[in-house]
Amino acid sequence: MANRFVQKLSGLADLDADDAAALERVTAKPRRYVARQDLIREGDEPGPMFVVLEGWVCRYKILPSGSRQIMAFLMPGDACDLHIKLLAQMDHGIQAITTASVATVSREQMESMMRDHPNIARTMYMAQLVDEGIMRAWIVSMGRRSAAERVAHLICELYLRARSIGLTGEGEFALPLSQLVLADALGMTAVHINRVLKELRLAGAMALTRGSVTILDPVKLVQIAGFDENYLHRRLLLTGLSAR
Repeated sequence: MANRFVQKLSGLADLDADDAAALERVTAKPRRYVARQDLIREGDEPGPMFVVLEGWVCRYKILPSGSRQIMAFLMPGDACDLHIKLLAQMDHGIQAITTASVATVSREQMESMMRDHPNIARTMYMAQLVDEGIMRAWIVSMGRRSAAERVAHLICELYLRARSIGLTGEGEFALPLSQLVLADALGMTAVHINRVLKELRLAGAMALTRGSVTILDPVKLVQIAGFDENYLHRRLLLTGLSAR
């Protein structure tokens, strides 16, 4: 099975065989997490960098009212918290959404690898910049996009991220996110997101079924979202979801 971490970083810049082998070595002993199991919790002392090899994971924060805000989705190939060890404690939690295989890379391992492999160092920093771009796009969605635009934009983003690591079919991809999870990510209620998903289906843009999304009309979905893939900074332009 392909190492999704190597696959993702190879999509950002050229990695040679030695680079790929080094990445595979540090992620060779992943740990298995079950759905809703925390990798780390808010207030914990920061530990190693997490690398998701299989499954989906999210960053989240619990408000005093008990409600949850999901701040990021991490899919196979994603790494998080390159420099987290510099902080005194975690300001949010990270939790498995599905059964997940997650490797841990210590700060010492990462520093050594980045020192010995300049290509890896460059791609890790690029990946971090992409993560920051995604965060900015989410902030814009929460602040300025309508409910339909917000949902459509997230689906466009997740589709392209999944496609870049080979997790999609023709206009379809596995989306193991319940409507409640989507609501927590988009700042909506489950009832509201159910209504928006119905509107998008009736508009012929997309259809969400249990565990998967079918993009019925890519152009229409992109237009509804006002989607511009620039913030994902992908090296190769992919066909399908493009307004151009």
